[in-house]
Amino acid sequence: MAGKPAWGEVAIGTGTVLFAAVVGWQTIEIPAGAIYAQVGPKVIPWLVTGLLGVLGAMLAVQGLLGGNIQQGDESEFGAIDFAGGGWLLLGLALNVALIDRIGFVLASTALFVCTARAFHSNKPLRDALIGFAVALAAYVGFDRVLGYKIGAGLIESLI
Repeated sequence: MAGKPAWGEVAIGTGTVLFAAVVGWQTIEIPAGAIYAQVGPKVIPWLVTGLLGVLGAMLAVQGLLGGNIQQGDESEFGAIDFAGGGWLLLGLALNVALIDRIGFVLASTALFVCTARAFHSNKPLRDALIGFAVALAAYVGFDRVLGYKIGAGLIESLI
């Protein structure tokens, strides 16, 4: 039997559906470009759009039906971690602000370090090395293998 609506879940689900709409709108704007093996550059963005839309709708409906959390169970999850959210926002802001100045690899490394810190990592050097390796692999994959330019900078000019 359905309980009272869980408005937080409804809001997050609705926001996810709206985000899917924005992703779909931006997917329409992607130029056709070259098609390899009958797969164009819009396939994955459309897949992501569809999955976001379906999952967001499912979450909103679940929230309307009473949500996943039973009354009184909220305390089991603890308080909201505002510091973690702040670290995530800082990482995103740094990535956006720095990608044109220092390049994809270093900006993504900063994002990785901030994200790890948001999840309470206290080893920034280790996180930076892992983030650098992952970002470098992503850069090589996109730029060198696929030919998709994603931000040249200090490290990228050495490759």
